[in-house]
Amino acid sequence: MMETKLENILTNSYKVKMISYLKSHPEDFEEAIKLAIEDKQPYSWRAAWLLWSCMEKNDHRINVYIEQIIDTLQSKNDNQQRELLMILQRMKLSDDYTGKLFDYVFNIWEKTAKQASVRYNAFKLIVKIVKNNPELLHEVKMLIEPHYMDPLSDTVKKIIVKMIRNLKITDIRMFD
Repeated sequence: MMETKLENILTNSYKVKMISYLKSHPEDFEEAIKLAIEDKQPYSWRAAWLLWSCMEKNDHRINVYIEQIIDTLQSKNDNQQRELLMILQRMKLSDDYTGKLFDYVFNIWEKTAKQASVRYNAFKLIVKIVKNNPELLHEVKMLIEPHYMDPLSDTVKKIIVKMIRNLKITDIRMFD
């Protein structure tokens, strides 16, 4: 099967040209979304990477794909997973999806062998979900136990602790 124009751009251009292409060819935005969800490497993770750079916050073109993005999230490699998480961070998530997404990102965070950037982006979604669902706040406390935090850099640890403090969890003393 022949490579599409978008696929060619994704593998042969720098990001500035990719962004310019997608902005000047809005008809290819849906192809980019579908590629981002699929397992068609090297295009899929690059399409997801491009999307979060081109999309608007709560982009209506992505809304209809949120459930598919969430449902395929766990089966993706770290690079694609990270980019999909970044797309989801920019979307307003309905209550219909937050339970499932919370479970998935919780699971990603617990996998300490995953790339730190994937875990960090999963944690950002955890925080986003908890802000809208405060009953889940107690779940976050266990996520900062040393065996989850130790694999991370000091910078990432500090950012995560700051996010948690912003959630108003008062009994975090381990990093003071």
